[in-house]
Amino acid sequence: MITMHQVPDLTSVSRESVVEDSLRAAAVELADRVTEHLIAHPEKTADTDSVGRLVDQLLEERARTALVQGTREALDDSRLRRLVLDHVLGLGPVEELLVEPGVQNIHITGSDDVVVDFGGGRREHRPAVVAADDDLVALVQRAAARAPGGERRFDVSAPILSMELPGGERLSAVMPGIAARPTLTIRRHPTQHLRLRDLARSGMVDQTAQDLLRAAVRARLNVLISGATNSGKTSLLRALLGTLEGERLITIEDAFELGLHRLADTDLDVQALQGRPANVEGIGEVALAELVRAALRMCPDRVIVGETRGPETIALLNAMSMGTDGSMSTIHASSSQQVFAKLAAYCAQSPELTASATASLVGASLHLVVHIDTTPEGERYVASVREVVGADGEQVISNEIYHRTPDSSSGELMCAPSGIVADRLDRAGYTGQRWV
Repeated sequence: MITMHQVPDLTSVSRESVVEDSLRAAAVELADRVTEHLIAHPEKTADTDSVGRLVDQLLEERARTALVQGTREALDDSRLRRLVLDHVLGLGPVEELLVEPGVQNIHITGSDDVVVDFGGGRREHRPAVVAADDDLVALVQRAAARAPGGERRFDVSAPILSMELPGGERLSAVMPGIAARPTLTIRRHPTQHLRLRDLARSGMVDQTAQDLLRAAVRARLNVLISGATNSGKTSLLRALLGTLEGERLITIEDAFELGLHRLADTDLDVQALQGRPANVEGIGEVALAELVRAALRMCPDRVIVGETRGPETIALLNAMSMGTDGSMSTIHASSSQQVFAKLAAYCAQSPELTASATASLVGASLHLVVHIDTTPEGERYVASVREVVGADGEQVISNEIYHRTPDSSSGELMCAPSGIVADRLDRAGYTGQRWV
């Protein structure tokens, strides 16, 4: 039986939709006027305060006009003001999604509905943020022009854009031509840094893996964390680094994702380096490989590369083999075993290393590969820990010392580590060696 209070108030829903559309249309109109004013007066600074004063003037003018004409709309002036500022100084209606609690990723394809990813398999559709595909291109171009590291290009000659937003979020965009339609993805970093114990409570790391990984960090083993996109590699890397005290870390990323340099409640000395693409004139690029080499001259206790996926791999492996033990990075791979093929492929981009030399370098520098997988329900978990033993010709020799299946809440130790890994774990006081 359907009671009256269960019937949705369609009139109310329709009215709210009309008000929202009017609010957004008014914001776009005012933002256009502000932009035109700034273009006509280039000597004026386009910062939050000056733009805010200009918006206030336009709102007062709009209110007076509406009062005289008797056409005053029932719009929220404070929200209208914020939307105008978002359009002029930010990403327009996308800004509201950026501050929404729990949002991890924002996916936008042209003028389609926005897909908001909250993690754990939860995704929601939201209204489109632009009226046409070209508007999304224009929105990204405005963001590129105000990139924190200097103006960036987004056009047919530079159709792929990856940059950091002022709030630290990572923006990735693709132009039509190499994609069917303009596509924008924004990845938000967590507002709270998860510790290893937090990952343990979530089920991502069981007690056996937690004990092993804590000991590996204490033992200053060189660790590479692998997994698919959005599998939690950066979260685990951040959590492992969160177990350290009083060390000097040099972090190297193409966009600041680790965020360790922003932490207030830590005694770590963190120097964060960020790569830089070429500017609009095609100069000024700073590659991650250069930053890894520069980091070695900064007296680090550990070198941390947010993600290795190119020529910086050789520089990272060299850093690991030159006494900077305890260094870490992440890599995209579908299994812990596949990591070695990915490393070989990245190192092959440099003509100086043969396949056998690459295997020898990996065998001499890397100690552990930690792989993250996901269950069919989308839950993340540490699935494998693999010890690097050495190299035989073009092959890297390794042993899987920990394994966990997707249908189990805990994994098991598969075999005892050997050589340097075993010695260092022992000296680090690791007592979890209940080998099968």
